[in-house]
Amino acid sequence: MDQAEEVTDVLQQMVLFTKPEVMDWIELKEESQLDDIKNQSKETPQVIFKHSTRCSISSMAKSRLERASSSPAVNYYILDLIQHRNISQKIAEDFKVHHESPQVLLIKDGHCIYDESHSGINMDEIAELIPAI
Repeated sequence: MDQAEEVTDVLQQMVLFTKPEVMDWIELKEESQLDDIKNQSKETPQVIFKHSTRCSISSMAKSRLERASSSPAVNYYILDLIQHRNISQKIAEDFKVHHESPQVLLIKDGHCIYDESHSGINMDEIAELIPAI
């Protein structure tokens, strides 16, 4: 699907589909939260969405995540890359992933077990991994 088709899809979904629940994002604002994420991931999977507020592709990816059914057994963190570049670098170092924007990571047992970026970001893929965890 090219960018024009993605924009059309997002607009159609915004008009035709109203989801009663809103993604319960936890704002990632402090590097110390990464330790909390690692520790919490031993009991509950953790998702980190690295979001650029200046990027239309990032906004589309965020919208796709928010429109999809999400597991209540997962904590969903959102990082504003523009305001917190240092945390984005720390994520890349700690979880041994190449920095991308937008990017989603699934953390389990203190390690990144899945990451995807740009138009590859898809809640269905994340959901498929969660029952296996």
